[in-house]
Amino acid sequence: MKTIQTIRLAPCLLALLFAGAASAADVPKRKSGLWEVNTQMTGMPAGMPGQGPMQMCIDQASDDVMSDRNNTRGKADCPVMEIRPGAGKVTVHSVCRHGGTTATTDAVITGDFDKSYRNDMVTRFNPPQNGMKEMKMTQEARWLGPCKPGQKPGDIIMPGGGKMNMEEMMNDPQMREMMKRQQQAR
Repeated sequence: MKTIQTIRLAPCLLALLFAGAASAADVPKRKSGLWEVNTQMTGMPAGMPGQGPMQMCIDQASDDVMSDRNNTRGKADCPVMEIRPGAGKVTVHSVCRHGGTTATTDAVITGDFDKSYRNDMVTRFNPPQNGMKEMKMTQEARWLGPCKPGQKPGDIIMPGGGKMNMEEMMNDPQMREMMKRQQQAR
């Protein structure tokens, strides 16, 4: 069960971090199309899914959907979300609560969001989340071109070939009910 909670936490942190950055009016948005995102994490239990390259088919609407959902849900769970845009970089500082743990995240995102970007993030857990005190993550993303035939915005192809659509997943009644239960359990 603890590993499942950790698995759920990592994608939430990733989505919240990028969505928070993407929601600020003066932060550049990613170019629509197919992005390859290579993620490396330290501090996570061995064999965690999600490490390695994944592909994301995005358009402005699919990025906005994630931003809007995280912003409406995230205020209570993440009372601190500071975003500072600069020339060619964005710094993010957030403090979020999840399952009795406070996660403090500091990130620097550099790049142009048209061709590539890099995200260097450190999250500290107090008290430790499932024995994990700190997680370091580096994401390197590059734009590959238009989405492939048959792909639609929101499609994510995970390392190992698994596929999901983030928009459909967020709108699925079962997923919404599970998220509601998780919110209530806190």
